[in-house]
Amino acid sequence: MVTPFLTDVPVDIDRDTARLRAAEELSGSAYQAAKPSWLSEAFNWVLEKLLGFFDTVDSAVPGGIFAVVLLLVVLIVLIVVIRLRSGPLATSARAERAVFAGRRKASREHRVAAEAAAARGDFDDAVREMFRAVVRSLEERALLDEKSGRTADEAALEAGRLLPDVADALRAGARLFDDVHYGGIPATESGYRSLSELDERCRRSRPVALAAG
Repeated sequence: MVTPFLTDVPVDIDRDTARLRAAEELSGSAYQAAKPSWLSEAFNWVLEKLLGFFDTVDSAVPGGIFAVVLLLVVLIVLIVVIRLRSGPLATSARAERAVFAGRRKASREHRVAAEAAAARGDFDDAVREMFRAVVRSLEERALLDEKSGRTADEAALEAGRLLPDVADALRAGARLFDDVHYGGIPATESGYRSLSELDERCRRSRPVALAAG
């Protein structure tokens, strides 16, 4: 006698039937809930690619990934330095340290303002105005062009090429102006007097191009 239970179990299932039953099983709610989301799959794909890239770099570049990171840091620093020295940031920095701000006055007006400030003991303002008188006088003599945004160092460097006998004094005057006006270092009477002497020397000095002629 054959047991009914054994007769109900299929002995052989063809390929198409097995595939259909597997698809039905996998489409069940339990399997669908366990399936990773598309975001998880995308993250795993990116992670796999990155790890593969790092493995390639580590084996191909001396020093491995650390050397690559170090090189990237150096490149970023170089780009920042170049931008600071030659890009819009450099232009902005120079403009903030310009000798003149606002309307240009005659050198005589700066000179009178410097003398008045010195008379009342305000040597900070006296130093600022006297150095401006020096630069403005050089512009009036066409030894410097009236370039907006020129810094004290730039003025000293440009004028020093034409007036080499006062080039060192011009550079010292530019440092004094920056120290007082931008560095917040209190000016002294001797500092003001040194700029007054520089003003006189520049007014008497002849540019090398004219002296050679």
